[in-house]
Amino acid sequence: MTGAERPNRRDEGAAIRHSSRIPALRRGLAVLRLLASRPGPVSAATVARELDLPRSTTYHLLTELADAGFATRYPEERRYGLGVAAFELGSAYLRHDPLERLARPLLRRLVDRVGHTAHLGVLHGPEALYLVREQPRQPQSLVSDVGVRLPAHLTASGRAVLARLPAAQVRALLPSAAAFVNRTGRGPRDLPALRRVLAAERRRGWAVEDGHVTAGFASVAAPVFDHGGRPTAAVTVTFRHVCDEECGQTWPDLAEQVRSEAAELTARIGGRTAS
Repeated sequence: MTGAERPNRRDEGAAIRHSSRIPALRRGLAVLRLLASRPGPVSAATVARELDLPRSTTYHLLTELADAGFATRYPEERRYGLGVAAFELGSAYLRHDPLERLARPLLRRLVDRVGHTAHLGVLHGPEALYLVREQPRQPQSLVSDVGVRLPAHLTASGRAVLARLPAAQVRALLPSAAAFVNRTGRGPRDLPALRRVLAAERRRGWAVEDGHVTAGFASVAAPVFDHGGRPTAAVTVTFRHVCDEECGQTWPDLAEQVRSEAAELTARIGGRTAS
C-alpha cells in the first residue's frame, strides 16, 4: 500500500463513522475493499483503525462478510482475509469481458473521428496482447489483430503501459538483451535504450512507434489506468506512415484524440489517472 492510498481510506472511514446516512452495505464494501488491497490477512484492529470504525462495528461487519463467504477468518492468527465468494465474484466479472465491452464503443468513436485503425491492448508478460480492434471503412492489413501478441518494447501500446511501471518491473519483464526482439531494424535493442524511450514517453504522455513493428506503419498509444492509478491497458491508433529513417514525429494532434478516449475508458472502469 502506498502512502497516497492511506489518507483516502481514512477519509472514507471518517465519512462512514460520522454520517448516519451511510448504509451498512457501504461499510461492508469498504471493509471488503481494504481486505482486497492487502497482500495477506489483517487483524480486526487494523480494519477498525484504517477505516476509523468502532471495534464492535468492525467485528460485526467481518462476521457478516465471513458468513456470506466474502471474508475468511483465520482463528490461529486472529486475522481476516478475502473469502471464496470474493474470488467467485471477481471471476464472474472477468467472464463478462468488462474492459473490452466498455472500450469497444470508444474505439469505434475514435476510428470514425480519425479514420485509422484503433486497438485496445494489455501487457501480457513481455508482450502486448490485443483484445479489441476497430477498423475504418477501408481497413488496412495489420499484424495487430485480436489475440495477437507482439514484443511490448516495440509496440506503442506496450510502451504506453511499460512507461508507467516501476523500473524494477520493467527490468524483470525484459531482463537481458535476448528479450529485445528485433522486427524491422528499428526500436530499442537493450534495457538502457528502452529506459530512455520510456522516460521521454512518460514525460510526453503518450507512446509512439514508427515502423518498429511493421515497416510503413506508425502507432500512437495512451495508457488506461485502474482504480489504483496503475496502467492496465492502452488505446492505440495505427496508420500508414513511410519514412526512410525514423523522423521523430510524435503526432500530438492525433495523440490528443487517443488520450481523450483512454481517459474516458479510465473513467468507465472506475480508474484514476496517475500523476
